[in-house]
Amino acid sequence: MVGDGFKVSNFFPMGYNIPQDRLSPFFLLDYNAPVEFSPTDKPRGVGVHPHRGFETVTFAFQGKVAHHDSTGNSGIIGEGDVQWMTAASGVLHKEYHEAEFARKGGTFHMAQLWVNLPAKHKMETPRYQAIKSADMPEVQLPDGRSRARILAGELFGAKGPAKTWSPIIAATIELGADGKAGFELPAGFNSTILVVDGDAAVINGSEAPVHHLVILANDGTAVEVTSANGATLLVLSGEPLNEPIAAYGPFVMNTMEEIHQAMADVQAGKFGVLAD
Repeated sequence: MVGDGFKVSNFFPMGYNIPQDRLSPFFLLDYNAPVEFSPTDKPRGVGVHPHRGFETVTFAFQGKVAHHDSTGNSGIIGEGDVQWMTAASGVLHKEYHEAEFARKGGTFHMAQLWVNLPAKHKMETPRYQAIKSADMPEVQLPDGRSRARILAGELFGAKGPAKTWSPIIAATIELGADGKAGFELPAGFNSTILVVDGDAAVINGSEAPVHHLVILANDGTAVEVTSANGATLLVLSGEPLNEPIAAYGPFVMNTMEEIHQAMADVQAGKFGVLAD
């Protein structure tokens, strides 16, 4: 459990024995497979905590999350929406189940990705992108029964609305029954596919069960995904940063000296103020 509202599997950095340079620029992926929460008048979640040096990208598949941070940003991440928060030089934030969802209870299904920032951008001003499902271009795929929504970068000839600090492609693919999608990812990019929903998919010839993560070999560009009974896939691909990483708790920097400075800055109140 993360706080009392997020029951997650950590696919990386802890879940796989794979060098960080095979995942960069992605640093962490927590996946909250579908969980039923009972009704409550006190929303569950995670209280105030700091971040510096990276971005959090929250994908809402089912349920709703309310967000507040010390720069004054707040909002609701609803089903199909994405919150892309650039912590950069430092923010305090908190995340809770949205109040009405908490009162009614229901199925909660989320993922949170941490995207490392290049060294030259780690101390940028924090930024918040609230990206609604309707903001993402939707592409009907050639098989006539599948579609894709593009969040970042370009895929299937459509460009996503998210602004990124390094080259990244992020998209969801919804395969229909007997659906098939073929696409190209840039050579040398690190790429993963999370099977979010549906029956097992087949990715480049290998079966991928639901709620599992596939890490693609980055020795080519062609990807083919199929599903007999339909599946939803989250595709993530990014150009490696090839920079040293020093990480501790909620900080992802390049040196331990920068980590110590981040801790000192939090204690000094330089990340702002946010009430619990």
